[in-house]
Amino acid sequence: MNKQQIRNTLRFIKQLYPGENPVPLHAPRFLGNEKKYLGECIDSTLVSYVGGFVTDFEEHIKRLTGVRNAVAIVSGTAALHMVLLAAGIGAGDEVVTQSLTFAATAAGIRHSGAMPVFVDVDRETMGMSPESLKRWLRKNTVVSGGKLVDTATGSRVAAVMPMHSFGHPVRIDEIAEICDDFGILLIEDAAESIGSRYKAKYTGTFGKASILSFNGNKPVTTGGGGMILTDDDELAARARHISTTAKRKHRWEFYHDEVGYNLRMPNVNAAIGCAQMELFSRTFDNKRETARRYSEFFAAEGIEFFKEPKDAVSNYWLNAILLEDRAARDEFLGESNDSGVQTRPIWVLMHKLPPYERCRRSEVPVSEWFEERTVNIPSSVRL
Repeated sequence: MNKQQIRNTLRFIKQLYPGENPVPLHAPRFLGNEKKYLGECIDSTLVSYVGGFVTDFEEHIKRLTGVRNAVAIVSGTAALHMVLLAAGIGAGDEVVTQSLTFAATAAGIRHSGAMPVFVDVDRETMGMSPESLKRWLRKNTVVSGGKLVDTATGSRVAAVMPMHSFGHPVRIDEIAEICDDFGILLIEDAAESIGSRYKAKYTGTFGKASILSFNGNKPVTTGGGGMILTDDDELAARARHISTTAKRKHRWEFYHDEVGYNLRMPNVNAAIGCAQMELFSRTFDNKRETARRYSEFFAAEGIEFFKEPKDAVSNYWLNAILLEDRAARDEFLGESNDSGVQTRPIWVLMHKLPPYERCRRSEVPVSEWFEERTVNIPSSVRL
C-alpha cells in the first residue's frame, strides 16, 4: 500500500462515517427501544437475572437461529467456560481449536480446566482448516478405552472448537463430519458471527452446542453478555443450573448441590439486547452494504479486501484488508490511527502468548500469514 492508497483509503472511510471523529472501529448503536426497556426494567426493580427480559432475549435468539435452547450468560468467555463444563469437559481433557483466534477462545478452554491444542486456519475462511484438524488428529491420537487419546500426553481429546473469525463461517460441515468420524464433540465459538449462515444454516447450530457474544463492539450488544445455544435439553439445563449458583429451585430454601457460578445475564443487559434484536435485520443488511462498498473501493485500489467464503453469508462484523507484509501493515496502522481512523491488527497467535506457549499444536503457516498482514477497518453500522 503506497502513500496515495493510504490517503485514498482514509478519505473513503471518513466519507462512509461522516461526522465521527475519530472514526471508531466498531461503535455500539442504540437506535430502538433500549432506553424504554431499561426504564421498564428499573421500574420493575428486577435488575438481576430474575426478570422477564432475560427470557425474552433468549427467545429472540431461539427464533433467529432455530435452536431449541438458549441460556443467557454474562459474557461470551463465561459462556465458553459454562458450555464446556456442561458438556462434561474439564481437567485432563484437550480441546482442539485454532491459533488464530481471540484470546477468549483459549481462555474459556482453560477456565474449564482443559488444555487447548492449536491447529491452522484456511486462507479462504480465516477459520479452522478441516485439513489441518484431520492431519493433527490422525497423527497424534488413538482410540483407547473407548475414548480418543492424545498419544503424547495421554489426555482425552474431548472436543473441537472452531471460531468463525470476524463473522465469516468456517467450513463447519466438514469439521462436523471429522468430529463424527473421530467420536468427539463439536462446540462452535460463534461469538463474532450472529446471523451469519453457511449453506443456509446459521453458525452456532452445527454441533453439540455453541456460544454467542454480545460485547459492546458486537453487531448485537448487551453491554456485556453471551449466550449458550444447544438442541440438547440436558446440556442446557446443566448450563443453566451451574451458572445460577447451582441452587435447586425452591420457593424459599437456599440449597446448592455443588459449587456453582454466578454467571447468568442480568435483566438490565437483556433489556438492551431485546431492543437490539428488534432491529437486527436492519443491522445485518447495513453491515453487508458497508462491506459491499468496501469491496468495490478496494478492488479499484488494488488492495485485497477479505470477502465472505464460498457458500457463506457473513455478518461482516469486522471488515478486514490484507496488506503486503508486516511493514506495510504497521505503516497503515500508524497513519490511520494518527489520522483519526481507528484500525487494529489481527490477534497475536495464541501459541505465542505466555499462557499457551507450551500447548500442543500443529504447524500454522496460514495463521502466521494472516498475522503478518491483516488489518481491521471501521465497521460500525452507518447512521
